[in-house]
Amino acid sequence: MFQSAASHRRLHTCPPTCKQCCSSNGSSEPRASSSDSSYQKRAFQVSTFIGSRRSAGTMTDLESPKNGKHLEQVHHNNNEITESEPLTWRFWRKQRYIVVLLAFFGFFNVYSLRVNLSVAIVAMTENRTVFDADGNVSYQQDFPWDSKQKGLILSSFFYGYILTQFLGGYIGTKIGGNIVFGTGIGSTAILTLLTPLAASHSLEMFLAVRIIEGFFEGVTFPGIHAVWARWSPPLERSRMASIAFAGNYAGTVVAMPCSGFLATKYGWESVFYVFGTIGVIWYITWLTFVRAGPEQDRFCSKEECEYIQKTIGYVGTKHIKHPWRAIFRSMPFYAIMASHFSENWGFYTLLTQLPSFLRDTLNFDLGKTGILSAVPYLAMGILLAVSGYLADWLQVKGIWTTTQVRRNFNCGAFLAQTVFMMLTAYLLDPTWSVVSLTIAVGLGAFAWSGFAVNHLDIAPQHASVLMGIGNTFATIPGIVSPLLTGYVVTNQTSDEWRIIFFISAGIYLVGCVIYWFYCSGDLQEWAKTPEQKAQEAEEKAQLQLTQTAGFVNSGAELKD
Repeated sequence: MFQSAASHRRLHTCPPTCKQCCSSNGSSEPRASSSDSSYQKRAFQVSTFIGSRRSAGTMTDLESPKNGKHLEQVHHNNNEITESEPLTWRFWRKQRYIVVLLAFFGFFNVYSLRVNLSVAIVAMTENRTVFDADGNVSYQQDFPWDSKQKGLILSSFFYGYILTQFLGGYIGTKIGGNIVFGTGIGSTAILTLLTPLAASHSLEMFLAVRIIEGFFEGVTFPGIHAVWARWSPPLERSRMASIAFAGNYAGTVVAMPCSGFLATKYGWESVFYVFGTIGVIWYITWLTFVRAGPEQDRFCSKEECEYIQKTIGYVGTKHIKHPWRAIFRSMPFYAIMASHFSENWGFYTLLTQLPSFLRDTLNFDLGKTGILSAVPYLAMGILLAVSGYLADWLQVKGIWTTTQVRRNFNCGAFLAQTVFMMLTAYLLDPTWSVVSLTIAVGLGAFAWSGFAVNHLDIAPQHASVLMGIGNTFATIPGIVSPLLTGYVVTNQTSDEWRIIFFISAGIYLVGCVIYWFYCSGDLQEWAKTPEQKAQEAEEKAQLQLTQTAGFVNSGAELKD
């Protein structure tokens, strides 16, 4: 009736020395009494059912495609799965962290290609003092654009960017996020090299090139979520994504002062030539070393591949069917979208307008403007690594659940950003304004360890599509914010800039409230695969069986 003494003890949760249900002579064979005959019958039936499922191959151990075997979806306790060689500071021995490093430099290019115009446009439109042969003084501009035209130019990138968010996520699940992510950045880099020629031709041509750049770069964030869905173990998710996303701010930190230096020393054209060339070099490197998943990567060891896939529960390249109705009825997904919109409003406002604000209101010259504009993003880049590691540590130690980590990190950051944006609006002092903006932007790193990886928590297989849909909505600030600033800040006065900061503070607060009440860090029911649901049902049956065994044992003890 029982398969073995070992299985008997596991079901009854009694020690090896138990004399209530085992023979009195010390034998390990269990004693079947009439009091638990019905339980024995049930145990046999459930054990036979589970065994038949496993024999049929419904749930098996994960087998690597490197062995030429079919993969099946499995569910594991991530805390029980370990590598023989744990992760150390020698990150290059783990291929998944080589992917993270190259993704970091990819995002470095994403934002250096995006923000260089914010500094270059100051040089392109500034009045230069010119002395003619007779010693007469005059002032010239390369491009006599007014504030509304500059606002249109700075926002034009996002007209293309908003169109390809969903497309990037959908294609990423089909052909691989590595191809989508890499091609998006590589194409943007090539178009950046053509920007000086387009600007010299006409304003319309310049706008067209910027829109097309946005079209290609729009696939990058959804594309990288398709990469994380295949490469990032759940308990390393926050740090891997945060390290890669830190490239956004590293690119901003480097691009802003370097753009100011290049524009002053070699002319505004050099800004586009230098960063465009760097982007092309990165594109070639990325395509050489990164594949869509660990099972396709020749540099990834068999052990690391199996570790990643067991913790993720990812299985092969089977067709993924997206539950559209459930997605658009999911409140946790709408909470992510609201937070993403709020963070992007403040971020894009400063990204496109901070150099102009520092020059117009605080009277900094172009060289100092580039350096000071980079300081807030330097703080954010540093804090991103800290927040990502801290988020994972709190989950590993069991101090906070995933939901608590996402909620507390995200909403705490938004409240702080609300406060410091309002301080910036009131102070408008050269020193304290820069300090307040640095703290506001820097603390946004904790928000990125909240909403930005939340898609992978609630629906890992659909994360790239969720990111594409959400980032479409979150791109609206990139279009509206520069235009709104162009209409509000017409005379470059302190009062006009104060309105801009008040608007940003209010949007942060609204995003905080929505995310606090509706966010979740749990895998959603609609995102579970049939295999995961079957595994959960099996585990539930085993748990009920164990609990029943405990009651039977207690009854037998009382009877004896």
